[in-house]
Amino acid sequence: MAETVDELTVSYQDGGIETVKELEKKVLTKGAWATVIFRYQDWNNTKGEYGLDKYTIRRYQKQNGEYRQKSKFNISSKEQAKAIIGALTDWIGDE
Repeated sequence: MAETVDELTVSYQDGGIETVKELEKKVLTKGAWATVIFRYQDWNNTKGEYGLDKYTIRRYQKQNGEYRQKSKFNISSKEQAKAIIGALTDWIGDE
């Protein structure tokens, strides 16, 4: 487990293959509760290549000096990401 927000990752290796490849991350909040959004790709074993970009928002709570994942929301496509951006833009506007 990660001790700092900077150490948090969605990267995952299985059998020497990076099956989840983290491309970018943005820390949205820090502290006892941290919120991080990641851009990543999954390995497609059949095709032998990484798939399209995906996005996930994860919430972590720091307990006993380590961050533990408490919840996540996966954004399944660019279209869904754009719909979320559109809704937030409508609600927030240019405040």
